[in-house]
Amino acid sequence: MALFIDVEVAPQVASSPDLARKLVEVCPVNIFALGAKDALEIVEKNLDECTLCELCLSVAPPGGVRVKKLYGERQVLERRG
Repeated sequence: MALFIDVEVAPQVASSPDLARKLVEVCPVNIFALGAKDALEIVEKNLDECTLCELCLSVAPPGGVRVKKLYGERQVLERRG
């Protein structure tokens, strides 16, 4: 479990091969990986490497990805519709 960052991905995003590939491609610190049947997986050991760049938010539909800061004010970053 990460100490500083958590990432939540909506089931419909995680199970979409196209969206999964986009998330893997844009993340500069490899938080996302492709699993069986191109389903999205979160690489837990890389979560704290998140730079809060919001690239994952830009390629996912609104509410599809949430980046949660687990420190300070515990801000949640997400794209809204």
